[in-house]
Amino acid sequence: MGTYLNPGNAGFQTIRNSLYVDKSGLISCINDTIGTVDKLTCVSRPRRFGKSFAAKMLSAYYDRSCDSRNLFLDLEISKDPSFEKHLNKYEVLYLDLIWFISNAPDISQTISCLHEKVISELKDTFPNVKPADVLPEMLEYIHKQTGLQFIVIIDEWDALFREAKENTDLQKEYIRLLRGLFKSSQTDKMIAAAYMTGILPIKKYGTQSAMTDFREYTMLQPGPLARYSGFTEQEVQALCSQFHMDFTEARKWYDGYTLGRLTSVYNPNSIIRAMKLQEYDSYWTQTETYESLRIYIDMNEDGLKEALIQMLGGSSFPIDTGTFQNDMTSISSKDDIFTLLVHLGYLAYDSRTESVFIPNEEIRREFIRSVKFGKHTEIARMIRASDQLLWDTFSLNCEAVAAAIEQAHSVGTTPLLYNNEQALRSVIRFAYISCMNEYTEIQELPSGHGFADIVYLPNRHSDKPALVIELKWNKTAAGAIRQIRERRYPQVLEKFTHDILLVGINYDAETKKHTCQIERYQN
Repeated sequence: MGTYLNPGNAGFQTIRNSLYVDKSGLISCINDTIGTVDKLTCVSRPRRFGKSFAAKMLSAYYDRSCDSRNLFLDLEISKDPSFEKHLNKYEVLYLDLIWFISNAPDISQTISCLHEKVISELKDTFPNVKPADVLPEMLEYIHKQTGLQFIVIIDEWDALFREAKENTDLQKEYIRLLRGLFKSSQTDKMIAAAYMTGILPIKKYGTQSAMTDFREYTMLQPGPLARYSGFTEQEVQALCSQFHMDFTEARKWYDGYTLGRLTSVYNPNSIIRAMKLQEYDSYWTQTETYESLRIYIDMNEDGLKEALIQMLGGSSFPIDTGTFQNDMTSISSKDDIFTLLVHLGYLAYDSRTESVFIPNEEIRREFIRSVKFGKHTEIARMIRASDQLLWDTFSLNCEAVAAAIEQAHSVGTTPLLYNNEQALRSVIRFAYISCMNEYTEIQELPSGHGFADIVYLPNRHSDKPALVIELKWNKTAAGAIRQIRERRYPQVLEKFTHDILLVGINYDAETKKHTCQIERYQN
């Protein structure tokens, strides 16, 4: 077993010794590609979404220097017809780009360091093979003399493009390496399959891209690999049952990613941390500072401020993902910013509606932190004012509530969408954003006589009242209160609490004025 060539199965053994959710079905997908035109696979996901776990699993399965049978016998892949055919049958070349960047004397020497270290190990393993100066040529010589084929696994393949954004000479050197491995006349002979992980999708570097033959699976287009890109709802339910954790809370904190046909995908790292620590919190976002998000949402692109308010208010926002150049530097519009944030895991993307949204409580809190200390001072001021709005609501201060909603509406809506009922609802939910810390939000609460627009139900052990909010358009706030009573919305909440406030809000589209009426519910 070596460092780069056939590193063994210790990495996957460590994973199996920890809390592990079976994702071995991915191996079957890669087995199907071996020796075909689809044998080059590139998977991009956010940090902490299990990229390295998958790479180590594949390495343990294919590596001919070890016996990994017992590691897989109780997993899904063991029942697949291809299990025995490919188990521990290949020379595996495992390249972790972060490792090479960290251990090179200088980041500019990363690729020369890679060539030197990997070739040195190959020479020791195959002493009778003619030596070469570059890695692709060395693999070619080994194949010609031994007939062996390689499975190449590259973890964090795009790290150089993220860590050395401006060093184009280094990037070109790296592209030459990738072209020699995956786009040469020898590729089909010496490479049985390749699997690369990264955060960003493949960027096309001119017409002679080294990556055009890769089958790519991203957060926008996960294809058949969607269920291996995160934890499914069934997997999280099983974990919550095993660790005696509230599944409803897990869904609130970590659900919300939509990948292809899978409409409920959870962040794996956060779920595992929550199960182990027996507490729901923002775990994934602790792996980076809020600065990484703030850099992009501080950009002053047209319409960005209004879009942020709409999404913080719980709405989705339509975007065009086609303009994104798959890098962190060629950002020219809010669509580019939001598409990048999808790939970084800060936003979820619904391919059916071609729109983005904040997926869950964990990410919502990260957005709020970033906005509070960012350059969008109006949004930050409104977030800080939300506590006062809540207090004014508790105090039945109708004029103050109406004024706060009016301010939020004017700041958070473009002129085109100002007279839009859905936009108004999102603005009101944003204005009451401080509710999210102590309340569970319910949109369109069913009562048997219709649906309440917005309901905030206090969390257990809270001394706050429930809020039933009804919106009207070109009518009256009193009419909104009357509808709440007539349709008996509060009765649905009585099994949870008897302390309920009724809030009616009306917007006059002609005068652009908001009125409010608040009453304490008495049965």
